[in-house]
Amino acid sequence: MKTVLTTLFAASLFLGLCGCSQHHVATTASGKTVYGEQAQIVERLRNAGDDLKQLMNAPDNAIPQEVLASAKCVAVVPDMVKGGFVFGANHGRGVATCRAGQGWSEPAFFAVTGGTWGAQIGLESVDLVMVFLGDPGMQQLLQSQFKLGAEAGVAAGPLGREAQASTDWKMKDKILVYSRTKGLFAGIDLSGAAVKADDDSTRAYYGKLVPSDSILTGKGPKNENSNLFLTDVRQAFREAKAKEASSGN
Repeated sequence: MKTVLTTLFAASLFLGLCGCSQHHVATTASGKTVYGEQAQIVERLRNAGDDLKQLMNAPDNAIPQEVLASAKCVAVVPDMVKGGFVFGANHGRGVATCRAGQGWSEPAFFAVTGGTWGAQIGLESVDLVMVFLGDPGMQQLLQSQFKLGAEAGVAAGPLGREAQASTDWKMKDKILVYSRTKGLFAGIDLSGAAVKADDDSTRAYYGKLVPSDSILTGKGPKNENSNLFLTDVRQAFREAKAKEASSGN
């Protein structure tokens, strides 16, 4: 009985961290109050931008400017949850954008699911950032679904000055993963995790189902709340380009 109660408590905590509650309230970019799923999406966009900004500003542990300057796309999963009940299970809902024309595309929504077997006990939340290098990496993101480490090569991204010390990250088919742990576990293993389009969020945000490749190539509809995320993306990558150009002189 004790084991059953412990499992039920852990499962309920996991569901709570996944943001399954419908009692969400958020303020949009124009100051309007929204509820439920719309509020969760607005919060996700705002949190994704904040996470990218914080990772960029982390002393000695920031995403290197050289990496950002080489990126075609960036994806952020705020508060990705990993449970360790007999086996590890990763789950998170995120937002992505790609270079499109002279700027960045409207956000596309996706979900990450996957598991790693192992005797683990506990539960953690991490902020996850994936940087897609080169056209091959970008093409993976344009698909409706793919597996990390299978169709797409995935590796831990270099931090700070590590980018200068190693050239491995420059392989253009790679997806570099950065994570910031808030809970009990150190690090996260995404090998074998599936990334697929989050159709429910897309439909709720844009008012209709739009293919991810249309959104990420700049052919999708617009939404004023996109700047809750894109403003931080533009700032991070604009600074990366400027510093990269400055260091090359």
